Amino acid sequence: MNISDLRRELDLDHAAQEIYQFAAELYPICRSITGNGFRQTLSQTQSHIPLTLYEVPSGTQVFDWTVPREWNIRDAYVKNSQGDRVIDFQKSNLHVVNYSIPVHQKMSLEALKPHLFTLPDRPDWIPYRTSYYKDSWGFCLTHQQLLNLPEDEYEVCIDSTLEPGNLTYGEYYLPGETADEVLISCHACHPSLANDNLAGIAIATFLAKQLSQIARRYSYRFIFIPATIGSITWLSQNEDRVDNIKHGLVLSCLGDSGKSTYKKSRRGDTEIDRAVLHVLQHSGQEFEAIEFFPYGYDERQYCSPGFNLPVGCLMRTPNGKYREYHTSADNLEFIQPIYLKDSFAKCLAVFSILEHNKTYLNQNPKCEPQLGKRGLYRAIGGTSGSGVSEMAMLWTLNLSDGQHSLLEIADRSGSEFDDIKKAADALIENDLLKELL
Repeated sequence: MNISDLRRELDLDHAAQEIYQFAAELYPICRSITGNGFRQTLSQTQSHIPLTLYEVPSGTQVFDWTVPREWNIRDAYVKNSQGDRVIDFQKSNLHVVNYSIPVHQKMSLEALKPHLFTLPDRPDWIPYRTSYYKDSWGFCLTHQQLLNLPEDEYEVCIDSTLEPGNLTYGEYYLPGETADEVLISCHACHPSLANDNLAGIAIATFLAKQLSQIARRYSYRFIFIPATIGSITWLSQNEDRVDNIKHGLVLSCLGDSGKSTYKKSRRGDTEIDRAVLHVLQHSGQEFEAIEFFPYGYDERQYCSPGFNLPVGCLMRTPNGKYREYHTSADNLEFIQPIYLKDSFAKCLAVFSILEHNKTYLNQNPKCEPQLGKRGLYRAIGGTSGSGVSEMAMLWTLNLSDGQHSLLEIADRSGSEFDDIKKAADALIENDLLKELL
């Protein structure tokens, strides 16, 4: 079975339900850029695909960065003088500023307030805040909770550790017919954020699961990393492999109701850029394509000038562009199976183009070959007796001069890639095309 067969036979509705369920299973875990929550996330991913886990010690130099100390948390709370938890990590792991140093002391509301973070314009949502690279501590809460806090003496406890340990990442490599690789990267470090984190993790996991079951032209490397420091660390540890990466996608924010958005690679005109845009242009849906800029997700590390890899970023609503971003409202109600299904199907369509995008040479280049005697042409125009578009065949014959790939032919003719691929297959069967190796 190849990827075309997979796309025809796969029950996308069932796959979408499985993807959503996996995201739901991961949702309660308190993840960070290091620590046991990240490892637990990768461990649960291993129940679907055989990830290999790598540990990089704190203090390791990774280009201009240093792998940080490892952070773990057991509990956190703010108690009033009656002993009631008015802020409780056990109710939401967003309540603690991620990477907070340990603290246990009593203080007044006035002394506590500089350590409290809210969203006044969204008074019922808890913000997500971090302090990865500066020793600090704090709590996040709804603005309504803050307004309800009376003057009192509060017991503040963050039962955490920030000590030398390891940065963990997971990798799943699927060898193909060639050593040329497709890189699929997702960040797996955010706590209880369904769209910005879990949608990408879950879709990447099930893409890997499906691709493992078919014949592959390319090799595929799936990596599950902490944001920013993870891709920097991976590139530092795998610099000798990056020349094999011919195409790449960063996956994130793929479960919301917004239109699909593609951020191009730094080069802007690579095959992955053209493949994604082709899929989106022929999806029948509104979409947006944006040029590369050096901010966002891990594509900015893969596309840094020293690597300049052909890696783009596929999203729905981009990071920071939806109100729920980095808040407790980015929850399991915010993502839906119908949108996960659409994103998953688009990823498969992109990989199908990469797998089948080859260049051919017309074996009868002087004028059109007679298609009718080969059963490839009808007396009256339309679809041929073979079920292949005649215009697709004519375009494929005309542009198969050894200089145009099937994707280039599809884009120039305005045809869907699948139609051009079917035309090429029919022409190959009749000895009218030869693949250029």
